[in-house]
Amino acid sequence: MIDLEAARYRWHPVASSTDLVPRHVFQAQLLGREMALWRADDGNVNAWENRCLHRGVRLSIGINDGRELVCQYHGWRYANRTAGCTYIPAHPADAPARTICNNTYPAVEKHGLIWSGEKPDGQIPSLDVLDTTSITPLRGVTINVPLENIALPLIDYYSSGQRGASGDSVVHYGADTPDPFLLILHAHGHLHTSANAQAVDTPTPDIAFFFQPLDAARTAVRGVLCGVDEHNIGSAALIALLKQHSFMLCRARDIIESGHRDKPVPTPWTPYIPKVSDRHASMPPLTSAGQQAKLRVRLSAIENLSPSVKTFRFQALNTQIESAAPSVLPVAQPGAHIDIHLPNGLVRQYSLINGPGQTDHYAIAVKRLDDSTGGSHALHDSLKVGDVLATSVPRNNFTLRRDAEHTHLIAGGIGLTPLLSMARALDHSNLPFTLHHFIATETDAINRAELENMSAAVHWHVGQDVQQTQDTLSALLDAPTEHHHVYICGPGAMLGFTRETAATRGWADESIHFEYFKNPDVVDDSSEFNVELARSGLSLQVPAGKSLLSVLREHNVGVQSSCEQGACGTCRVEVLEGEPDHQDVYLSDTEKAQGNCLMSCVSRARSKRLVLDL
Repeated sequence: MIDLEAARYRWHPVASSTDLVPRHVFQAQLLGREMALWRADDGNVNAWENRCLHRGVRLSIGINDGRELVCQYHGWRYANRTAGCTYIPAHPADAPARTICNNTYPAVEKHGLIWSGEKPDGQIPSLDVLDTTSITPLRGVTINVPLENIALPLIDYYSSGQRGASGDSVVHYGADTPDPFLLILHAHGHLHTSANAQAVDTPTPDIAFFFQPLDAARTAVRGVLCGVDEHNIGSAALIALLKQHSFMLCRARDIIESGHRDKPVPTPWTPYIPKVSDRHASMPPLTSAGQQAKLRVRLSAIENLSPSVKTFRFQALNTQIESAAPSVLPVAQPGAHIDIHLPNGLVRQYSLINGPGQTDHYAIAVKRLDDSTGGSHALHDSLKVGDVLATSVPRNNFTLRRDAEHTHLIAGGIGLTPLLSMARALDHSNLPFTLHHFIATETDAINRAELENMSAAVHWHVGQDVQQTQDTLSALLDAPTEHHHVYICGPGAMLGFTRETAATRGWADESIHFEYFKNPDVVDDSSEFNVELARSGLSLQVPAGKSLLSVLREHNVGVQSSCEQGACGTCRVEVLEGEPDHQDVYLSDTEKAQGNCLMSCVSRARSKRLVLDL
C-alpha cells in the first residue's frame, strides 16, 4: 500500500507543460484533491485548490485572463501568484478582505512536466536518464488501479516486446524502479514503423514513467522520452514514435485494469480543505494594532515621471516559496494604498499604481511638495535603490466597482495615482471608462502615452484656474446617468465641490466615490462619552482631548489604523447602538446618515453611549 502521508511530502507531476496552453485552466488531481493549474501571461504557473471560495464552484471552468483567474459562477477574481481575491461583485464596495485567499501549492516546471504537491519537501527527481536537453513528454494516461499495482504489469508489458498498432518490429526494455513513484525503462533494439505509407526508422529512447496518485484507486502515468532530438529526427518519425507509445500505454492500461476488475475498490481519499473563517465566530484577541508594518521591501527602482514626480518600485525582501521567482507580495486591488515607514520616523500613506495581477512588486508615484511635512522630501531626497523599508500590507478603502455601465475617473494632479491602477484594471478587462486629469502645466502629465493607448477617452485639462475647473466639473456632472459611477481623487477643495455638485445635480450618493489626501477639517474633541465593546465585554470612557482610537489602544483592543485623521477608512468600527458624531472625510453622506459605523481616529458620539462591535 502507498504511504499516503509520505506521498504528501514529495513532488508529483500533475500535468505536462503542453497541458497549460495560454488563457486556459487545466484540471488536475492529486491524492484525492482537485487542483486548478493555469499559466499567466508572465509565464508563471499557478497550482491552486480547484474551488472558488464563494460557493465551491470549480475554478477549472473559470476564465484565465492572463493576470487573474475569474470564477464563472459569480465573478470572484483571484490574482496570479498569490491567489488573493481581488474582486467580489456582490460586495457593497467590491473590496474583499486580504485574508480571502485560495489554497495554493508550489509549482515547478521541469522535464516537460508541471510538478506540485501538498507539502513537497526536497527536490524534484534528478536522474542520469533525465540529464539531457532532449525531453519529450508522452500523453498522460489514467489507469483505474491503485498506484502500487501499476509498475510490475507495466514492466511485464514493455519488457515482453509488444508490437505497436503499425509496428513491423519490436523493442525490448530493461526496467529500473528507484522508488514506488518512478519507473525507468532502458530500450534495447530498434523500432521500425510505417508512417504515411512509407517506412520510417524511429529512435528507441529510454523512458521515464512517473506515477501520480490521483486517488486511492486511480493513478496517472506520465512518461517522458529521454534523448530524442525533435529537430533532427523529422516530424514523421516523431509522430510515429508518439503514436507508438500512445498505443502501447493505452493497451497496457486495458490489460492492467482487466486484471483488477474483481478486486475490492479502496476507500477514496478525502483531503482536508479548510473553510474561509468567519470573523464573528470567536472573540477578538486583545492586541495592540495601530499602524502595521508587517512587510519588508527593498527599493528596486526609481524613475522620474515629471520634474516633480517620481515612481518608486519595491520588491519583497525574501521569498517564502523557493520555486517562486520573483518573490510575491500580498495582493492589492485597484485603489489600494500602503503605509510606508520612512527613515525619518514618519509613516505616510501612498496609493499603489500597480496593474492587475502584478504581485511581484509594489509601485507608487509621489510628487515632491514644497510644503511637505516630511514624507515626499524623505522619498525624493533620501531614498536610494537598495534601501530596505517597512510597509503595511495593502488596504483598499477606495474600491473600484466593475458592474457599472460606464466609469468616470476624475483626477486632480497627483490624485491620478489611485485612479491609474483603476484605469489599468478597467482597460485590461475591456470595461468602458473615461479619464479626466486636471493638471497645472503640460509637464505635470504622467503616464500620458500609456493612458492615451488605452481603449478609453482620456481628457487633459491643463492650466485651469479655480472657476474654470469648477465649470468643467459642473459640465461633466450635469446629466446624472443611471449605472454610471464617478471616482475622484485630488485636492480637498476639488473633492468638496465635486461632491456638492453631484448631489445638487441628482447623482445617487452611492455612485460618487472619493478619496482625500488628508482631512481638511479641524476635529472637535471637546466632548466626552462612554463606549461598550459588545464582543470584548469592556466598558470604557473617552474623555475630552482623547480620541476613541487612543483609548481603545490603551486597553489593548486591536484596531488597525493608517492615516489617523479620518481620511483613509482603515480604523473603521461597526456601531451597534448610539449616534456617532462623524468628523471624517471618508464616509459618504448616506453612510454617515445610516450611523452604523464610525472612524475611531476622529469620530465621537452625539449620544452619551456607543455600543461597538469589538
